[in-house]
Amino acid sequence: MTAAPTPARRPPPRRNRGRILLPLGGAVVAFVLGIAVGEALDDAAEPDGTQTLVRTLNPLPLAPAARETVTVTTTNR
Repeated sequence: MTAAPTPARRPPPRRNRGRILLPLGGAVVAFVLGIAVGEALDDAAEPDGTQTLVRTLNPLPLAPAARETVTVTTTNR
């Protein structure tokens, strides 16, 4: 009596690297294109001939509050 030959085992399925790398590469390309478009728009902005000056204003000192006594009366109805 001879034993039946065992079927050859299949190797485990390999993950397709394209399925992982393609979306990652697409995201990188979209990011780089977004930066390029932003820089191009920023460089293309033409100045309008105005100048903006920025200065800090310090607050003026406040006068002391007036000290008055106020009496409020109400009537009960």
